[in-house]
Amino acid sequence: MELRQLRVFEAVARHGTVTDAANALGNAPSSVSAQIRVLERSLGVALFERGARGMVLTPAGERMRPWARRLLDQAEQARLDVTGGRRELRLGALETVAATHVPAILARLAVRRPDLRVEVRSDAARDRLLADVADGGLDAALLLDTGEGLGGLGFGLPPAPLDFLDLETVRLMLVAAPGHPLSGGQRVTREDLRGQDLLVNVPACSFWLAGERLFGQDVRRVRAGGVAVMRAWAERGLGVTLLPEFAVSAQLTEGSLVRLGLDTAPLALRLVWRADREDVPGLREVLYAVADPGRRL
Repeated sequence: MELRQLRVFEAVARHGTVTDAANALGNAPSSVSAQIRVLERSLGVALFERGARGMVLTPAGERMRPWARRLLDQAEQARLDVTGGRRELRLGALETVAATHVPAILARLAVRRPDLRVEVRSDAARDRLLADVADGGLDAALLLDTGEGLGGLGFGLPPAPLDFLDLETVRLMLVAAPGHPLSGGQRVTREDLRGQDLLVNVPACSFWLAGERLFGQDVRRVRAGGVAVMRAWAERGLGVTLLPEFAVSAQLTEGSLVRLGLDTAPLALRLVWRADREDVPGLREVLYAVADPGRRL
């Protein structure tokens, strides 16, 4: 087994096709396929099932996946120790929070860990972020959730030992254009919203899931798009929308949106990582530095 074969194996497992893995690695697809075949021959087992839709891990491949990540981590730590290089943190974030929260986290890390390089990957899909954390492609990810356990908002989890830490509370607001019939400052109930148009993104969106908990089927969902689109449509009077306070504070101040008097449960900005990777040198300290510059282990 060679490290290059493990890197190729991990890339194919993450991307699901030889072509996508080759693009990510900057290699030719034929080279990626050859490296996988050599690795399988050396182990004496098939690591992937080949099909029309791509490459799917076999049970042996699933067992190989954490070993590949562990061996690659150890090789990287050895390289850094020998060369005196800087540790790199691979941090993922939902696009919703990447622009508003990640800059402060990067500034905090720059003070606490000047020896650290940070690579940030933003993504609109929570599932991809969680899968990358589970696979070891990311060291940690920032997402929105609720409840005592991970996934309380209603999304699925990959089969991996994930741990998390809540960084801050994210307040949700139901907003609408000025002049909306429910905008007079009175308390709004779920019954008051029956039949209203709720501007949403996609079912996997954090705010869609939060709306499911709040409204059930009492409101009509109108697909708009991302946060900026939902906000803009609400300003035009095309419906109400449920968004985090940080995404609508400027509009509330200038008066292009008003808050409706609905009680909403907050979400949590949650940092997620693999619990079984905390023994990677320095990783646990880095994760807590992300959360709180004054926290000590």
